[in-house]
Amino acid sequence: MTKILILYYSRNGTTEKMAHQIARGVESCDGTEAILRTVAEISTVCEQSEPAIPKTGAPYATLEDLKSCDGLALGSPTHFGNMAGALKHFIDNTTEIWFPGTLSGKPAGVFTSTGSMHSGHESTLLSMMLPLMHHGMLIMSVPSNEIALKETSTGGTPYGPSHLSTNSQNLSSDEKSICRALGYRLAKTATALKQAL
Repeated sequence: MTKILILYYSRNGTTEKMAHQIARGVESCDGTEAILRTVAEISTVCEQSEPAIPKTGAPYATLEDLKSCDGLALGSPTHFGNMAGALKHFIDNTTEIWFPGTLSGKPAGVFTSTGSMHSGHESTLLSMMLPLMHHGMLIMSVPSNEIALKETSTGGTPYGPSHLSTNSQNLSSDEKSICRALGYRLAKTATALKQAL
């Protein structure tokens, strides 16, 4: 079974909705499983202590989740053109698996949601790719032949799915299609790479 880890942080639930659509795309590919994980909130004063199990939603991610995945979708709301601090805090603590190249050669994609038109969703997606490239991951885009990418009037970019929540926290049908397309592409690529080894 090919395992795709969908690791996200969501403050208001929109990024989580996108994660679930990506999971649908992953699981539409035969022999694949989507594993949803989130990260704990952090404090601006000191590291916040969270319960071991979140009150709602996906379990918290561990390094073991990263070690055992065959592919990764990384998602965050846009915070001033960058990923949220809680997700960056988690990523900043992955040095243990960076040294041996644990994620090297595995496919990865990114996704984001944003509250305003010019809040930097594309720069957020690009900045989220940087640590994945340092880990040696293979960055997956949304291909230009994805029809929803051509027709969307809300979110969606070649860099990865996005959602603009100015008018609604509900994903548009195009945004859902773009999320599912990325999930399917990650699953298909991870399966092909796994079979080639």
